Amino acid sequence: MNQKTISALIGILIGLLIGAVILLVQGYDPLATYQALFQYSLFGLYPLSTTIKNSVPLILTGLSASVAFASGPVNLGQPGQLVMGALLATIGGIYLHLPPALEVPALLALAMLGGALWAGLAAFFRQAFNMSEFIVTLMLNMIADFFTAWAISFPLMDRKAFSPMTPQIDRAGWLPDWGSFNSAIPVMLIAVGIMWFMFNRWKIGYEWRMSGQNSLFARLGGCEIRKNFVAVMLVTGALAGLAGGLVVMDGPHRFIKGLGANYAWDGVMIAIVANNDILGTLFYGLFFSAIQTGALGMELITNVPNEISQVLQAVLVLVIVASREATVAIMNRSAARRKARQRVVGHIEEKAV
Repeated sequence: MNQKTISALIGILIGLLIGAVILLVQGYDPLATYQALFQYSLFGLYPLSTTIKNSVPLILTGLSASVAFASGPVNLGQPGQLVMGALLATIGGIYLHLPPALEVPALLALAMLGGALWAGLAAFFRQAFNMSEFIVTLMLNMIADFFTAWAISFPLMDRKAFSPMTPQIDRAGWLPDWGSFNSAIPVMLIAVGIMWFMFNRWKIGYEWRMSGQNSLFARLGGCEIRKNFVAVMLVTGALAGLAGGLVVMDGPHRFIKGLGANYAWDGVMIAIVANNDILGTLFYGLFFSAIQTGALGMELITNVPNEISQVLQAVLVLVIVASREATVAIMNRSAARRKARQRVVGHIEEKAV
């Protein structure tokens, strides 16, 4: 078991213990609460499949943030990129009428295009005017919110609806229904697999990682910093846009008000907790989805307010991030002492011989 895994498990355990103390102070039974929480999110085929389904937008937006942060760009535009991807997929679903085998990939491609174009605006302003992508992506989130709200209230509004929303997309664009197993899951896993392969096996991924760790070293080593910056922004925007497209194609099959929810900001949180690690993002996305999914069952069974799950989430984030460096430092010191003792023992044995 490596240091990252041990550090993650220790952080989760401490976070759950602190959550248990909070529950006790509030007069609730921690064991019963945790039992209900995970019973309705992990134990059983339907709860587990629901948790994995709910994790898809969290993991994809988390993956977007992880890849960006690890590569240098501070892309905080996942909320805007998600809704723009969802809007473009919705428009395609309304006006395109193709066989399902063509319609589904076309809408996924449009979703990725919408997110990439929105992130590309921030990349353009950075390259053309040296404007910070940190600020630009945050501002573009607000513009995306207002623009999509206008789009679903006027030109694309379903006139039969009582609140702002678009008509349903063509049925050929709906994700296939495979019973308890959600068909958005393999799309998400393919995206995770591609990004892991790029980051760990391709030259471009190595350049991205080097640019994120030391841009001066990367530039002196021959990496094209500006080109890589634009590529990272487009790829991470596409990942967030893909999340939005999957939400539309799998759920309401239309763009409704509040579609983005907190998926993207939760994804950014997951990227920070995972320390921008791709497989860590997958794990923490599933873990936090389990907490969010099980919160309703927890409230029904134990009468613990749903808001407690948000408190627990916040505690886990703080503890995992705060304890990460301390845990690694302690483990490194322990390993160094162990090696030192082994050397001393070996030296004594050599002298004895």
